[in-house]
Amino acid sequence: MGTTSMASRVFLLLLIILSSTNLSLSLYEDQVGLMDWHQQYIGKVKGAVFHTQKSGRRRVVVSTEENVIASLDLRHGEIFWRHVLGSNDVIDGIDIALGKYVITLSSGGGILRAWNLPDGQMVWESFLEGSGASKSLLTVPTNLKVDKDNLILVFGKGSLHAISSIDGEVLWKKEIAPESVQVQQIIQPLGSDIIYVLGFFGSSQFDAYKINARNGELLKHNSATFSGGFSGEALVVSSEILVTLDSTRSKLVIISFQDGEINYQQTHISDIFGDSFGTPVLLPSKLPGVFSVKIDGAVVFIRVTGEGKLEVLDKINNVAAISDAISLSEGQQAFALIQHGDGKIHLTVKPSHDLSGDLLKESIEMDNQRGTVHKIFINNYIRTDRSHGFRALIVMEDHSLLLLQQGAIVWSREDGLASIVDVVTSELPVEKEGVSVAKVEQNLFEWLKGHILKLKGTLMLASAEDVAAIQEMRLKSFEKSKMTRDHNGFRKLLIVLTRAGKLFALHTGYGQVVWSLLLPTLRRSETCKYPTGLNIYQWQVPHHHALDENPSVLVVGRCGKSSDAPGVLSIVDAYTGKEINSMAAIHSIAQVIPLPFTDSTEQRLHLLIDVNQHGHLYPRTSEAIDIFQRELTNIYWYSVEADNGIKGHVLKSNCIQEVIDNYCFESKDIWSIVFPSDSERIIATVTRKLSEVVHTQAKAIADEDVMFKYISKNLLFVATVAPKGSGPIGTATPEESWLTVYLIDTVTGRILHRMTHHGSQGPVHAVFSENWVVYHYFNLRAHRYEMSVIEIYDQSRADNKDVWKLVLGKHNLTSPISSYSRPEVVTKSQSYFFTYSVKALAVTLTAKGITSKQVLIGTIGDQVLALDKRFLDPRRSVNPTTAEKEEGIIPLTDSLPIIPQSYVTHALKVEGLRGIMTVPAKLESTTLAFAYGVDLFFTQLAPSRTYDSLTDDFSYALLLITIVALIAAIFVTWILSEKKELREKWR
Repeated sequence: MGTTSMASRVFLLLLIILSSTNLSLSLYEDQVGLMDWHQQYIGKVKGAVFHTQKSGRRRVVVSTEENVIASLDLRHGEIFWRHVLGSNDVIDGIDIALGKYVITLSSGGGILRAWNLPDGQMVWESFLEGSGASKSLLTVPTNLKVDKDNLILVFGKGSLHAISSIDGEVLWKKEIAPESVQVQQIIQPLGSDIIYVLGFFGSSQFDAYKINARNGELLKHNSATFSGGFSGEALVVSSEILVTLDSTRSKLVIISFQDGEINYQQTHISDIFGDSFGTPVLLPSKLPGVFSVKIDGAVVFIRVTGEGKLEVLDKINNVAAISDAISLSEGQQAFALIQHGDGKIHLTVKPSHDLSGDLLKESIEMDNQRGTVHKIFINNYIRTDRSHGFRALIVMEDHSLLLLQQGAIVWSREDGLASIVDVVTSELPVEKEGVSVAKVEQNLFEWLKGHILKLKGTLMLASAEDVAAIQEMRLKSFEKSKMTRDHNGFRKLLIVLTRAGKLFALHTGYGQVVWSLLLPTLRRSETCKYPTGLNIYQWQVPHHHALDENPSVLVVGRCGKSSDAPGVLSIVDAYTGKEINSMAAIHSIAQVIPLPFTDSTEQRLHLLIDVNQHGHLYPRTSEAIDIFQRELTNIYWYSVEADNGIKGHVLKSNCIQEVIDNYCFESKDIWSIVFPSDSERIIATVTRKLSEVVHTQAKAIADEDVMFKYISKNLLFVATVAPKGSGPIGTATPEESWLTVYLIDTVTGRILHRMTHHGSQGPVHAVFSENWVVYHYFNLRAHRYEMSVIEIYDQSRADNKDVWKLVLGKHNLTSPISSYSRPEVVTKSQSYFFTYSVKALAVTLTAKGITSKQVLIGTIGDQVLALDKRFLDPRRSVNPTTAEKEEGIIPLTDSLPIIPQSYVTHALKVEGLRGIMTVPAKLESTTLAFAYGVDLFFTQLAPSRTYDSLTDDFSYALLLITIVALIAAIFVTWILSEKKELREKWR
């Protein structure tokens, strides 16, 4: 027995060693990105300044339409540093001062900041005050010296400010706005102490202010009237000449203001261009002594001579974009222009003084899914042969950013993903049999190399390079990035629609772009000048056994900014990204209602409501109309009216029009709720997700009691505030503001619950799930944010607790529920203080609805916090009973806890967070969450932990080693036991 016990001790020691090995390997460093991914973007670039000093990193500093300031590496396009300003802090101008500061003007000329160029730290910030709103202009002199304090000129808030470039101090201020002058340009001639402020007064008067740059003293003010009127835009040609168009855009007007004296010279457009049918447009390109006019699709370059005469230098067709001029050497400047043709973009760099010559002419193959070029910024460098080379930064129609150099695309960034409008998910195709290992694992060598690295990591023999390789393999593992479904439902496609009208399909594995499509229906054209993408919907979701059918999505948009603009529809294949069908210039689209019906091809029926409350059925097929006619009486919807009311609608009959349309239906109002405008104003509405699954209607509570949830997809949550409380926080006193919330049945218009929070105001964010709603608002009396919860229960089913009624069949558990039968409901509510302001709210969804819920909160810090729904239970009390504690009721506190470990985004930020979307996986314990803003973040969540699967960090290698060791120990023990028994027999 001694030998056996010794063997057992050896085996136990081996297990302890293996266990400690596992603990030492359970680090988070090599698990980053296994279940989540994070992508950073900047948005559509609208301003760029190059900084290519001889020593150090070459970079370009950009400002974007998403209010982002970023410094990008010119070699790879990576972000050195980035700052995302608030949604109300719009960037008006950007420049570089003193060779080391990035100067930005934002908030309508109200805030001027200086950022340290190498690391992006803020150096100083100046708040500029003024008497009114006006155009914002930033002027940073080009001759700034590091050791000399020069003036930065800013016009904003109706005033001209002179700011020190070193510390941001406002040296002087001169008001211009009280005289109602629309300032167009600020000019300070090189080396001069004179500043010219130029603008229009009304529609026909030009004003010129001559100001002393040292103290802001007004030296001279001249004005002159022009009988033809002005179009409202003016370009600087030189330090003494401006050019503009008259009010009819039929004449070019040259305005000279030498020493403040104003003179006009006008030239008919026809005298320069001949008979043209287009409307001339002045292009805002800064070229010395030259301006450009776009007419009839061509760009004409015109020089203004010393006598104010116009000289046509060149005419170029199909010009997409023109850059500003850059200095090459003393007195020599150049600019670039882009043309489209033959599936390529043609880049031409010309000297400003001689447009007939070309410094550079290149053609670059361009993906047609990027659209046309919108902007171009150029920079020059000195080649080894001392000649000038050029690099061009171009902004495409789909908001992507590319760097061109030596006839090739050096790098590209898909920054259109910074402006996602809507998201929908799609399942991947089912994996078919017959797929070879080579296709899955690429090649045998990579397969063996990967397994060797994993083995070295398990045995703690991996070097730092090996650990990095292992992490990269895990991030981009073949299993994770397969284009087929997995049995847990983790692999899906995220199909997103961007503000540029482009669709992207992102793989949930690690966020790679599977395909992209710039929708033709959402591109600007003569018939659709202001295209706007609205939403994406599931159009066709084939059953999993239909392997030859691809799912498709419906993209809804409109051609215009108003709600009555014509609508456009596109149907896109979710696997290939090809447009299957499109419809343009149809009726207006005010609301889209996905119906719970499908035809034989599994296309989902959709009802599109126009501004006249007419319903239009899609798809427009005879089968769809037959299905729709059978369910016509069961279709209800509601609309939030502009006159502060809510109306319920039902379909009546076919539309009465000149042309018969069997797919158009008129509606009638069946109920309406009008809130008195002097006391309430609607600020938020929210309903349940139609795809949400509720596991059970019954909820077991303490003392073996049962409550029945009031489950209805027709419930609407409405929040209203007092008119004075509809503004920003602080604009109303607690006595002047109150928040009222309603639960309304949208079929009958019956108000099931109403509650008022006195001394509270918006903004209100809410999420509706099952029978409860959680909403966030601001409490003016407590000066804190609050979150409240309302749960609604069905009292009419309370008798179902009687067992004898259940036995005798007299219970009403399976009786149909109708909105027209007056429900007996009871509500429970509770309010809690919450630390943060909120940008978005969502709730976790699972396949069967069994797993407990978490509320996902997008905080003001651009992070996502997961809060257990138990903290938002209205039945929480200060001293819960023993039965309530067993049920899981948490003792009541006045504030909701913020646990650092509950941040879904960990230490990362989703800058500019706008929305959170959740979708269930096939595994009941897991839900998939996608947060989007300027950045993108995706992760898997398990609100009740992964109770139905092994975790991803489970060590299969350790399990295998343990089994082998156990078998070996048994075999050794058996041999020792046999030898011992043999020795005992010989005694």
